[in-house]
Amino acid sequence: MLTNEQVRDILEKIKDPYLHRTLAETYGIEEISIKEEKKHVSVKVAIAQAGTKDQMEIQQQIVTALKNGGATSVGIRVNQLPPEVVASMAPADEPKSVLSPGIGTTFIAIASGKGGVGKSTVSVNLAVALARLGKKIGLVDADIYGFSVPDMMGIAERPQVQNDRIMPVERFGVKVISMGFFVEDNAPIIWRGPMLGKMLNQFFTEVEWGELDYLLLDLPPGTGDVALDVHQMIPHCKEIIVTTPHPTAAFVAARAGAMALKTDHELLGVIENMSYFESKVTGEEEYVFGKGGGKKLAEELDVALLGQIQLGQPEIDENDFAPSIYAETHKIGKVYLKIAEQVIKLTGK
Repeated sequence: MLTNEQVRDILEKIKDPYLHRTLAETYGIEEISIKEEKKHVSVKVAIAQAGTKDQMEIQQQIVTALKNGGATSVGIRVNQLPPEVVASMAPADEPKSVLSPGIGTTFIAIASGKGGVGKSTVSVNLAVALARLGKKIGLVDADIYGFSVPDMMGIAERPQVQNDRIMPVERFGVKVISMGFFVEDNAPIIWRGPMLGKMLNQFFTEVEWGELDYLLLDLPPGTGDVALDVHQMIPHCKEIIVTTPHPTAAFVAARAGAMALKTDHELLGVIENMSYFESKVTGEEEYVFGKGGGKKLAEELDVALLGQIQLGQPEIDENDFAPSIYAETHKIGKVYLKIAEQVIKLTGK
């Protein structure tokens, strides 16, 4: 059976896929445990890009090497190397991904339990509101089956490629990437989970985002493949849950919140969309979808209710078409600015 010293000797020769340095050089071997009777070896290592394809690659290398060395079974836990260690060893000539450690971008996923609650509307307007407050913002339309962000923001052009890097399209101060840029004539996407995950990873690693304060992700509704991929790729991602005031919508949204908590994503809060309709005739608020769902969900998840957004329609400018973006002076646009201010305060940026 392998000894502790033999396991360490095997691990020290394995290279971190991002840094191209051995685990001995990065001091990436954190823990070794051996159960001799079962020939089981458990190890804990730290790498530069945990939660990415690099983690899968190094896990396979470790399992193969230890089994070749005599282990019957192998257990692996992977942690993140400290940002200062990664920065001191990172290849100088390798383009940095927005996922690279030490980049400083805050990731915020916008999620919902079900479709039809206005999650994408919230995503684009929150992104624009943050940009209006002077932040550098990126937005990933991660709802790959139901992409809608380019249309909602009135984006007609396609991304350009420079030096083998995809340049996101910018509108209202927000850098945007979407599956909608890569299909023709609104064609349907008929893909299985692994293909979705690969495309999502490309959005993070092959797009030239530049410096960003926040990268928002408009997730598909529910807790399916894409949501799971995001939780694995960006374990430090924060999350906002969108619901309507209807009790059933809030009940279903709680599943998305529970998923975030179980995968150690920090919940920033809840946004209640379509809270009420303000009659132009009487000026009274009419609660067409019920009342209290957002507050109840926030209490259940023990987070803040970031805002309640009324039903409304942005003013359409045919010369500057963006059918879902509220003007900064619009009543609802001002609500988004207040929500954005809370997000900045909660994230310390």
